[in-house]
Amino acid sequence: MGLRNFLLNAFRELIVHHHSSLEFRAKLFALVVAVDSQATEEVYERIKEVALSTYKNDEDRAHILVMSTKEYVKRVREEHGSHIDALITNIQSELKLMPRYAKKIDISSLEKVLEFTKNEDTLLYQKNIIEFLEKLKEEILHTKKNQITQDEQGFHSKYSS
Repeated sequence: MGLRNFLLNAFRELIVHHHSSLEFRAKLFALVVAVDSQATEEVYERIKEVALSTYKNDEDRAHILVMSTKEYVKRVREEHGSHIDALITNIQSELKLMPRYAKKIDISSLEKVLEFTKNEDTLLYQKNIIEFLEKLKEEILHTKKNQITQDEQGFHSKYSS
């Protein structure tokens, strides 16, 4: 399993269809998980369950989403939380470039990891992050509606031929 993880991680950009979309989802989960210093492996198991549902039981994509989420969480923790702001800025930037990614902000999926949070202050912080993401999603879907429609039409025509 170690070699498989290494290969999936090293070559995920080449072997994973829609890699940037998967990375965006990983950043969303990491933003919620990273603020809980007591997060356990159960959180990542829940993320894998969500991913298996999202990716129609594609084990490799689900595994890569979990690995990517762990990487982002690790970066935030190594920077003692200061990377949270950088992660938020990165998510906002990606949404400016790819407004259709706003549709990937699945609030109910993000909320599924909250049941493992033990600390009330941490839980409140996580809920605030999710609320922020929900407002950001609504704003992007509203203000960039025409661009999203054009991007999706171009995307579908590009990949349907």
